Amino acid sequence: MKALMTLLVAVTLLVGGAGVAPAAEGLAWRECHDGLRCAEVVVPADWTRPGGGAQVVVPLLKIPAGEQKLGVLLVNPGGPGSSIPNFAFPGYRDQFADLAARFDVVVFDPRGMDVTCPSPNPAPLASPVIESAHREYAAANDRFAADCAEAMGAYRGHLNARQVAHDMDAIRRALGERRLNYFGNSYGTVYGQSYAELFGHRVGRMYLDSVLDHTQRDPAAWARAGAVTAEHNLHRMARWCATDTGCALHGKDVIAVWDRVLSMPGVEASAVIRWAAARIGNDKGWPALATGLAQAEAGDTTAMTPRPAPPDFRLARTALCADFPFPDDFPAVQRVENQLRAIAPRLGWAVTPWRVSGHCSGVPRTGLNPPAALSAMPRVLVANGEHDALTPAEHGRRVAAQLRGAYLPAEGNHGLYLNGNACVRDRVHRYLWTGDLPAPGARCGTPV
Repeated sequence: MKALMTLLVAVTLLVGGAGVAPAAEGLAWRECHDGLRCAEVVVPADWTRPGGGAQVVVPLLKIPAGEQKLGVLLVNPGGPGSSIPNFAFPGYRDQFADLAARFDVVVFDPRGMDVTCPSPNPAPLASPVIESAHREYAAANDRFAADCAEAMGAYRGHLNARQVAHDMDAIRRALGERRLNYFGNSYGTVYGQSYAELFGHRVGRMYLDSVLDHTQRDPAAWARAGAVTAEHNLHRMARWCATDTGCALHGKDVIAVWDRVLSMPGVEASAVIRWAAARIGNDKGWPALATGLAQAEAGDTTAMTPRPAPPDFRLARTALCADFPFPDDFPAVQRVENQLRAIAPRLGWAVTPWRVSGHCSGVPRTGLNPPAALSAMPRVLVANGEHDALTPAEHGRRVAAQLRGAYLPAEGNHGLYLNGNACVRDRVHRYLWTGDLPAPGARCGTPV
């Protein structure tokens, strides 16, 4: 799976020089990225055997706090992947400026995300899944793991969120903090869930934004909410188009146009679905989606012609598959796909194919950390966008209910805080600054 937050992977992380410190010895910060600070902390490769084995390095970046410092806030912006290189871009770091007014914002990249394998991951499967393609894909995933075994080294079998949660606690100790304040966005919420379960007694304040549920073991139930949300977004787009004269399909039945385009001779339905899936999750993508459908209806499918994605040499898929090891043989994959087609037949069933396509088929099942129920930890704040198909609101509600934390419904899409939702940011600042959670019944935006 590609990083859930956009990662600018062309930038290389600067990791050279002195200052790599074991967790118990504090951190040696050095200047990086034009006025920021970077360091590394050394941790056991396998926290089930912390005393005798290989060690690995976890990269850190710090945005120093302003004059009214309240403490330290550990952040993971999502992925799984490397986000620290993105801080070379002022526009990216600006998302964290308000937090840095009151906290030392310490960003960590999860273990192993800077490993480069000698060959790329196989391209994700298109939907619907065909048995022969699924078989070839599984074999390609197995070859990728074998080819990358040497580069993976001590990370092999040790990339799951449970290991990362132990790394987070090692970072807390290295920072000299008695309790951990944490902001996890998107896949960073999987790490937050694991930390809450393992080290809940050490949590100060924890905000989880755009939660990906790591408690649901049924793959169809896990994928259902995102499918329904995406299908609902298609109908929301149709209602927008009916009222906005700037929509390229204004005055037309958008759903009927969608159905016609997918049934047109010579049109590759899977390509249309893949193209639309990339735009339906964010309302800002609707104009381009409507324009492309209008062009396709007129016979021009240029906008939705598949373009090759850049090769992916990283271990994000390996890490995700360790945390979500759902059944991935072809009959199991087909059963999930059929269930989702029944409830979201036009687009939703295929909008997040890594959930339903056997994305992890062939990935070695080592170091697994399957979804599991959470214990109560009621001082947590959770918020999800009501229109987010990638990390649907139902995921956030479920996790908040298990933690018995506060859930803030919000009208919006993915990455509420980092994408500038003013209401959410206000509630988050109030919580992180003072500990005050939103009142029961509070929400941001109008009800869905």
